[in-house]
Amino acid sequence: MSAPELPSYPCDGFALYGANGPYSDRSVVAMLVNGQQKDLAALVNEDDDVQPITIDSPEGLAILRHSTAHVLAQAVQRIKPQANLGIGPPITDGFYYDFGVDTPFTPEDVKAISKEMQRIQREGQRFVRRVVTDDEARAELADEPFKLELIGLKGPGADKTEGASVEVGEGELTIYDNVAKDGEVVWKDLCRGPHLPNTRMIGNGWDLTRIAAAYWRGSEKNPQLQRIYGTAWPSKDELRAYQQRLEEAAKRDHRRLGKELDLFSFPDEIGSGLSVWHPRGGIIRGEMEQHARRRHIAGGYNYVYTPHISKEDLFLTSNHLVTYRDGMFPPIRMDEERDEDGHITKQGQDYYLKPMNCPMHILIYKERARSYRDLPLRLAENGTVYRNELSGALHGLTRVRGFTQDDSHLFVTPDQLESEVTNVLEFILSMLRDFGLSDFELELSMRDDEKDKWIGSDEFWEYSTNALRNVALASGLKLTEVPGEAAFYGPKIDLKTTDAIGRVWQLSTVQVDPNLPERFDLEFTDKDGQKKRPIMIHRALFGSIERFFAILLEHYAGDFPLWLSPVQVMGIPVAEEFAEYLDDAVAAFREAGIRADVDHSDERMQKKIRNHTTGKVPLILIAGEQDRAAGTVSFRFRDGTQENGVPLAEAVERVRRAVESHALIQTAGDLA
Repeated sequence: MSAPELPSYPCDGFALYGANGPYSDRSVVAMLVNGQQKDLAALVNEDDDVQPITIDSPEGLAILRHSTAHVLAQAVQRIKPQANLGIGPPITDGFYYDFGVDTPFTPEDVKAISKEMQRIQREGQRFVRRVVTDDEARAELADEPFKLELIGLKGPGADKTEGASVEVGEGELTIYDNVAKDGEVVWKDLCRGPHLPNTRMIGNGWDLTRIAAAYWRGSEKNPQLQRIYGTAWPSKDELRAYQQRLEEAAKRDHRRLGKELDLFSFPDEIGSGLSVWHPRGGIIRGEMEQHARRRHIAGGYNYVYTPHISKEDLFLTSNHLVTYRDGMFPPIRMDEERDEDGHITKQGQDYYLKPMNCPMHILIYKERARSYRDLPLRLAENGTVYRNELSGALHGLTRVRGFTQDDSHLFVTPDQLESEVTNVLEFILSMLRDFGLSDFELELSMRDDEKDKWIGSDEFWEYSTNALRNVALASGLKLTEVPGEAAFYGPKIDLKTTDAIGRVWQLSTVQVDPNLPERFDLEFTDKDGQKKRPIMIHRALFGSIERFFAILLEHYAGDFPLWLSPVQVMGIPVAEEFAEYLDDAVAAFREAGIRADVDHSDERMQKKIRNHTTGKVPLILIAGEQDRAAGTVSFRFRDGTQENGVPLAEAVERVRRAVESHALIQTAGDLA
């Protein structure tokens, strides 16, 4: 649409064109003017392309949450005037704001801050944007040391600080004033905006959720600040729905279920972010890995094995020690020799725990000459890698320091790129469906117009991006294209899935890479006898086995499909005299490859049933006098229903088919 030039807002916070500037719809909170987000008070020209931003859109939610973060910061400084302002960006489902304070916040502080935020809302303060010079900003924010530091980061350096892009960037510097109805500026913050027209529009769909400590700019070398988290939604109903989702997510938390179901743990004696897998968890992980291995071999992949550690030269050649050093563990000095006086007689060599498997797979490719007839070459490995994650970033199995990637690297000729990416994506989707996931969408990360950020020719970028786009479109899945998010050397496709409670997880990645083949001088002999450079495709299907396991555990809330369940059938005799018969029945299940056992404990039958139901055993096998006399068994299912008098041979065959088909067994109707 084209819009006429808009006047500035009068003191009551409303434009002459209605409650929301040129829009009568109160759900409109900002504008997209020629592709840039602007406040509703912004001046526009008749020939500008102006689109509304509604509060329920991703952009509108971010504006709502960022505006709420400003109200939070204002409330904190009303209660604690000496608090220094850090950064307050919108995040997924909410926002946070960091503060420099003498003492940590308490729950009582948060209650008082929440009440003060409500007062600020009712005051209907306007958010007014004001352009300032660097010197003007420094003068106005002289008492805010963290803000002064951000001003010094203005430009590309702002991207290196989490959340800093909401305050400073490469454009003009701006301050947002909170203006009362009488026109007085009652608070201000360094910010790029945009914001809601006024604080009343925040509504009642927000809440403060928790407090935490956070290092300034994410570095342990910097001061530790206090962080207050919150969430904000367009309505109270949406807030309640979100809170219900959080409650359900807490029930499904893989850390809680991992402990309750005896699947894995993180012993302090080993170290933070380093997991051990218990027998039950090991069964599930083993089934995952073995199934994936069978599918990969059938799909033309070759499994390889590489060490956990390498000399530094490898990671210098790959450039990881230049671009990723902070994410790697410190070096281990090896092979150094000293005499009796401690003088070095032989220089040592630095070794590093590997952060990625790709350089070692490249060396396998490079071990001998390759022809076009060898390509595509598909190498696969369940390779354990190590990342030097900050302790505060660790989170169960989803963020660890040692994890196993189901890594594959494919070496292809340029004319094989599109067909091979097609095969890869089809393979990924098929494999994830094997694990019961079905709701997918794709994201294509591309180059933008800032050519200094990228390497490689325009021709390569156009060809490879189009190849990935063609594959993504042919899949029929929802595709989002994201300019500027590609790796510096090539585009990629990320696959996302939605779990049982509506959370979106980024899983598989398909990354086109001409860079490492260039750095390692990889070649193949083409049909014309000329030496040419292959293209490398990085492909992680699960991402990491640990993280994928955690996602599945939460998706199923521990009630895994039959094929993944550690114990698939648990026998419970009605009375001790039927235990021997049930032992023989369970032996038949075991002969068919089914994980089955009998509970011979002294507990009463009903207590045994409760124990194994709580333990997420999918099938409970019960036998009494009628079953023994007829050679049958009875099934009890997760939903409490029961099927009696099933002939033993039929029962074994039905369970075997359910395992083979990867069925999720909840009720009698699921066990056909």
